[in-house]
Amino acid sequence: MVIEEVRADIADKFGIAWFKRGFFFLLRNRKIMDFVMKMGFMFKTCALAQDEKDRGLRARFSLPMVKKGRLLPSMAKTSFLNSYPEEIPAPVQEQKNQRVALFIGCLANYNYTGIGDSLVDILKELNIEIFIPKDQLCCGAPAYFTGDVNSVEYMTKKNIAYFESFMDECDAMLIPEATCSAMVKHDWQVFFKNQDMPEWEARAKKVAEKIHMATAWLDDNTELQNILKEKGTMSDKAVTYHDPCHARKVQGIYEQPRNLLAPNYPMVEMSDSNQCCGFGGVTMQTEKFHFAELAGMPKAAMIKETQAHYVSAECSACRMQLSEALNNAEVETIFKNPLELIAESLKDK
Repeated sequence: MVIEEVRADIADKFGIAWFKRGFFFLLRNRKIMDFVMKMGFMFKTCALAQDEKDRGLRARFSLPMVKKGRLLPSMAKTSFLNSYPEEIPAPVQEQKNQRVALFIGCLANYNYTGIGDSLVDILKELNIEIFIPKDQLCCGAPAYFTGDVNSVEYMTKKNIAYFESFMDECDAMLIPEATCSAMVKHDWQVFFKNQDMPEWEARAKKVAEKIHMATAWLDDNTELQNILKEKGTMSDKAVTYHDPCHARKVQGIYEQPRNLLAPNYPMVEMSDSNQCCGFGGVTMQTEKFHFAELAGMPKAAMIKETQAHYVSAECSACRMQLSEALNNAEVETIFKNPLELIAESLKDK
């Protein structure tokens, strides 16, 4: 892909900003990242305040590249990976059970932990055995889209070698994030091809065979849709669905999340669900945030027109961007990952 090669060339020629290098260092080192995020949770109230609609955290005052009042992702006391044992047996052992591994993604691991909690609840309802690989690293997407070749190579090789150690024992690896699943399933192979590493390209291709975006696999390979129709609690709160770029444009996934939401929620389509939310990556969310703000405005207007209670997308980058866009536009609609809404409909059956 030409654009990723151009980004790498720009990074090589002009360098990568210090704060991005620091961020990618944390992504490469899980234990240090765990410590930093724990400290962030403990001292967050010094600079951040909880949003009254529980959409995230607001900056109390202007910070470097963060203006006062900006909505930022929540911070969890304990990460998803540190909240569960590695093995979660299926509730009914007498049956022959499928076994899936979970790759959680950084935002769902540290910020939006309800996504992983909901996926675990859904898999338990389906009587599926869960394996949570604790040594997984970031998929490498933030570094990849910034041109940091060394960080991408380090994280992808570590992850591939780790996945190979258990993937034969699993039916699938589920990823509840569009960007992460596209990176692992598609971009890892592209990266190694561009770097002329055929052995690693082949290994990435082999791993990708069992990688699935969570709602796509749940809809295509389980009876979840029927269970939701038969047992799920009906809600009168309408949902409008936004198609993340890395889901629909890269992976062709857009029907499955709607299939799983429709049995229990009124669905209202926005005028252009396929239009990008404008998240744009690390640079757009820091140095060039004014561009992200402008890109989010038409999407917020579309969502407002639907009068939906929830906007949903299987992407935490979209969640960050759309929550801020809705906040700026004073739109009451709340963002929820489809897995959170699906799990909620199964709770009070």
